[in-house]
Amino acid sequence: MARNKYDVDEQLETPFDFTHLKRSYVYIKKYKGKMIISLLISMAAAVFALVGPLITQRALDVSVPNKDIKELMMLGLALLGSTVLAAVLGNIRGRIMTIVGQNIIFDIREDLFAHLQELPFTYYDERPHGKILIRVINYVNSVSDMLSNGIINFIMEILNMIFILVFMLIVSPRLTIVAVSGLPIFVLVMFAIKKQQRRAWQDVSNKSSNMNAYLQENIVGARITQVFNREEENAEIYDTLNGKYRKAWMRAVKFSNLVWPATDNISTLIRASLFVVGLLVLPRETVSLGVLAAMTGYAGRFWQPIMNISNIMNNFINNIAYLERIFETLDEPVTITDKEGAGELGEITGKVSFDDVTFGYEKDINVLEHVSFDVKAGESIALVGPTGAGKSTIVSLISRFYDVEQGSIKVDGVPVSDVTLSSLRSQMGIMLQDSFIFSGTIKDNIRYGKLDATDEEVRQAAKTVCADEFIRGMEKGYLTEVNERGSKLSGGEKQLICFARTLLSDPKILVLDEATSSIDAKTEALLQKGLDRLLEGRTSFIIAHRLSTIRNCDRIMYIDEKGILESGTHDELMEKRGAYYELYTSQSA
Repeated sequence: MARNKYDVDEQLETPFDFTHLKRSYVYIKKYKGKMIISLLISMAAAVFALVGPLITQRALDVSVPNKDIKELMMLGLALLGSTVLAAVLGNIRGRIMTIVGQNIIFDIREDLFAHLQELPFTYYDERPHGKILIRVINYVNSVSDMLSNGIINFIMEILNMIFILVFMLIVSPRLTIVAVSGLPIFVLVMFAIKKQQRRAWQDVSNKSSNMNAYLQENIVGARITQVFNREEENAEIYDTLNGKYRKAWMRAVKFSNLVWPATDNISTLIRASLFVVGLLVLPRETVSLGVLAAMTGYAGRFWQPIMNISNIMNNFINNIAYLERIFETLDEPVTITDKEGAGELGEITGKVSFDDVTFGYEKDINVLEHVSFDVKAGESIALVGPTGAGKSTIVSLISRFYDVEQGSIKVDGVPVSDVTLSSLRSQMGIMLQDSFIFSGTIKDNIRYGKLDATDEEVRQAAKTVCADEFIRGMEKGYLTEVNERGSKLSGGEKQLICFARTLLSDPKILVLDEATSSIDAKTEALLQKGLDRLLEGRTSFIIAHRLSTIRNCDRIMYIDEKGILESGTHDELMEKRGAYYELYTSQSA
């Protein structure tokens, strides 16, 4: 649970290698046709761009000495044409790769979102939501250019080096040796800073994730911050996190900025060496002014792709940490899933049985131990007891939001682990303690429980839970737009809308987890009449701290000490004068 904090850096489990890039081929291969076309266009653009120094050599060594104005004009037009063609082809290539990059972003985000929908509750219990969000938004943006333009540019710059090398060999093989003599120094520089650079950018990733997690937490809890006058303290915490991010960023940039100056200095030294060797060492008859001009032009261009490759490698090193984070999320196991051979659960009557069930959220810390009970179809079961005793855990296990460590849970005699999740959960209606409202209309929020429901069905569900009156009293009625989490609604209004959502799904098993905790006594009395009609013929599990609301349940189970401490009707438990009696009388006092 230690990683469920905004100020804890997440440690990567895998060492740095290019396996992640190989794995990303699954996203690249769909667009390899466009990428190949882009590469061919880039090659053509590179060839046109490299004609320039040869034209310059011809002009200096032949046209100018011969005073051939016509040839000079033709060479000038050829130089202009090659430059324009290279620019046009580069623009076409850029447009193609923009489309490819956006498509890769779309595919990765789609896979991430789909996977996040299937991950178990434990995944979200252990991580701040801000750290999850930054992977889907920021990290995907960062790696998309690397997977599209980055790979094409890497290949293209290597081809550029080869093309330039060929052109240099055509002009002067001996000066070509001088031009490439700085490569061993460049390789040594890259190896010297690569490891430190990767660690620095991983640290930036961690600090960015921490800052984002704290920011998201404070946006959600803005009201609580102001209620408790915590603005200054929170600002200090954010200032600390922001400072750590800035420090990590500056350290990472320091390593990144070593690459370009080193490459530029080597390039400048090589071009100077060409003049020294060409003018002072080699015979003058073999090195003309045109040859020197062409070779220095090609030498500058030869080191340009090297600088570009170093920048691309720089980008790879920077973004590989983000790619690791993305694959780390995609590799997170979906522990609650349909097992091989799982069958469809047919229409159920609502019988539920627990047989020697043991479960804990953390290893070796059990919440429930050896719990067994049977519920008949149509029975209403109340779960009461102290906070943290396991009441919500029991109903979560029925829906298979978690898997039991020992024992089995059956619905209509069929183990819940042997059927598909969709066929199980589609027959259950669950009203959670947290009344979550999605952004959209009130009608859409209620219809979330049954997407094909008619407007009349939506209204009838709202009427049953006494929500129709306040909804129709709003400016646009059922078409009123509500914000995320229902910030413009009262706690009771949110619960009633969620109640209507649950009832609309017409469940065979109904779970009400503190469903009336935010509803006033008058509304609760009206709601109870609708509930009595709804609960008839359905199996229901009701978790409530206000014991007056569950007196009429068929059975009350007092949950404590990792199991069922007492079980019976209200009258039976009152006669026992045990834990339930003490709880009830304490509330009545």
